Amino acid sequence: MTTLATTASAPARYGFRQAARMEWVKLRTLRSTFYALLLTVVSMVAIGVVTMANTKAPSPDKAATFDPTNNVLAGVALGQLLIGVLGVLIVTGEYSSGSIRSTLAVLPDRRLLLTAKACVYGGVVLLVGEVVAFLTFFAGRAALAAGVPRPDLGDAGVLRAVLMSGAYLGMIGLMGLGIGAIIRHTASAIASLVGVTFVLPALIGGISGPTVAKYFPTMIAGNSLAVTKPVSDMLAPWTGFAVLCLYTAVVLGVGARLLARRDA
Repeated sequence: MTTLATTASAPARYGFRQAARMEWVKLRTLRSTFYALLLTVVSMVAIGVVTMANTKAPSPDKAATFDPTNNVLAGVALGQLLIGVLGVLIVTGEYSSGSIRSTLAVLPDRRLLLTAKACVYGGVVLLVGEVVAFLTFFAGRAALAAGVPRPDLGDAGVLRAVLMSGAYLGMIGLMGLGIGAIIRHTASAIASLVGVTFVLPALIGGISGPTVAKYFPTMIAGNSLAVTKPVSDMLAPWTGFAVLCLYTAVVLGVGARLLARRDA
């Protein structure tokens, strides 16, 4: 009887598989997930089509720097905001509603919890990012007027640019998740995300030029990843990608440490 009582009262053990399943259920049952991802797809495709429809054939003196692939992926700027904000809300929403206490009661290993959140959300937004990047590319390519050079996935750098743009959205989603874990307050976390991705690059770029601004995520995305031709004074594509991977790892690492050390 003692053995049976002890077994019955023992808490269930949750590993990564159970934690990931729990996070997947929470993610797919949030209405904000569907609407944010749908808006990301629609807005990126729409921006890509409109941009390409208004793209004119380059003059002879600008033909060498003409990069229609960069033009068609212009919607990444808005897509990153939507996906980043959703990443923030996945964490801060639990704090604002108080449901984080129930989550931690079931899964007290906080690092495992954040790992599960990152893997589930990161996997979803990486998939969505790649799908929307290719969808935008083909839709925008079809919208080009006759006589304008059409990019092709077989052209030098084009496939890499499209793939990296999709991966960038995945990393921004994870950065938003990490910022949410660090700050825990929705408005402050979103303000920090917007500041890092939009405000600071513009301010610093206006003061010092690309010397410092080129290291900010949005500048890396627009001038390093989504390009087929080198942009002067900007990071090379693979260098920029490595920097973004480092940023993502650092933000998630700090978020995991603070989540483990602070009270719910």
